[in-house]
Amino acid sequence: MSSILIENGAVLTVDDAGTIHEPGYVLIEGDTIVAVGRGAAADEVRRAADTVIDATRMAVMPGMVNAHTHLFQTFLRGLADDKPLLDWLAAAIWPVAQALNPEEAFVAAKLGLVENIRSGATAVIDHQYIHTDPHNDDGVCRAAEETGVRFLLARGWTDMGYHPAFMESPDQIMAEMARLHATWQGRANGRIRVEFAPLIPWGCSDETMQRTYAQGKAWGVGCMIHIAETRKEVEMNLELRGLRHVEWLASLGTLGPDVQLVHSVWLDDHELDLLVVHGGVVVHCPVANMYLASGMARIPEMRRRGITVALATDGPGSNNNQDMLEVLKTTALSGKVSTLDAMALLPEDVIWMACRGGSQAFGQPEFIGSLEVGKKADVVLVDLDTPFAMPVHRVPSALVYNVNSGSVDTVIVDGAILMRDKEVLVVDEKAVLAEARAACARLFERAGIAG
Repeated sequence: MSSILIENGAVLTVDDAGTIHEPGYVLIEGDTIVAVGRGAAADEVRRAADTVIDATRMAVMPGMVNAHTHLFQTFLRGLADDKPLLDWLAAAIWPVAQALNPEEAFVAAKLGLVENIRSGATAVIDHQYIHTDPHNDDGVCRAAEETGVRFLLARGWTDMGYHPAFMESPDQIMAEMARLHATWQGRANGRIRVEFAPLIPWGCSDETMQRTYAQGKAWGVGCMIHIAETRKEVEMNLELRGLRHVEWLASLGTLGPDVQLVHSVWLDDHELDLLVVHGGVVVHCPVANMYLASGMARIPEMRRRGITVALATDGPGSNNNQDMLEVLKTTALSGKVSTLDAMALLPEDVIWMACRGGSQAFGQPEFIGSLEVGKKADVVLVDLDTPFAMPVHRVPSALVYNVNSGSVDTVIVDGAILMRDKEVLVVDEKAVLAEARAACARLFERAGIAG
């Protein structure tokens, strides 16, 4: 069992007390954190460590959770700028996605996961709903296995009212999910897991919602769904069912702490009350909500009510990147400007959402989200020795307001070093970029799209 000692850094534990050891150290053995402390580790600990990483003038923090993305969209950046959600789907997503094959899904996901590593995300939830070839999902999981990230495949589905190419029968949905669960659940030392992910309320029947949710409960896995992203979608559900989105979930018995409600922009007071009573993790994607002019979720109020909030980039087709440090700053600023309260969201609040809120969304709060003894060794080092941040008076402030993904120096997942000294170690990054250009060109040619 190999060991890693990280020393001399400002260690943000993101524990319940918000402890910061400045300077401090983190000791890893195998895939687990075995010691966290202030000052220097004992000499015998340092001598025994197989690898010693000097984190001087760096922040040492838990790996962030990118709690919602669509990795296939790495091939679609910038194709439909300046369009609202439903127009964006028709112009950019559907035409290309219909032609996606498993190898292209693998390459697009590998590119997107390298991007996540570079942004300090050690865990990723991919809402993967492109099943025109059923093995697209396997391609995405292969990419997670190869790149070493902690990964949750949220297998998207629709069975009504959506683009015909992406709809499935209830039996198809259940059969494919059973296959994926048998193939991928717990693979790679438990790094890879799967869950159901109904796409949007207007594309999902009541019966299949209840059926998939019940099966997920039996397997002990959660459920992800886009909720109230736009005002138009809420109106659609009111016309169809007479219920707003969260009301609909509650009426079906499919609302609980194991449900991730992505966006949650247009929730009314009653829906927030329901979340307080039933639970559920709101996944906030502020950059995408701004990009598509969808609106801004009531995040400060949700937090005051005790609702768990996680953070995410959303897919690179509507962001157009997966920079989690950019999401931190955008979350803080949007929370302030939407409430006209400069104290609405503090840096510590935002980091908590990205780490501890993310661990709830990922369904593993007991394993990830903080630097504490016994937790998985998912650790990120962020270089603060930069003109963008120096001099650093408060490390949480510098992380949220000063730096971006270019400052991420080292990424460790499950005790394995995926990136060190800003160099990705698990794949040949230049080869991945070349592979992505070639695969995207083939996809666009087959789809009849001008790149």
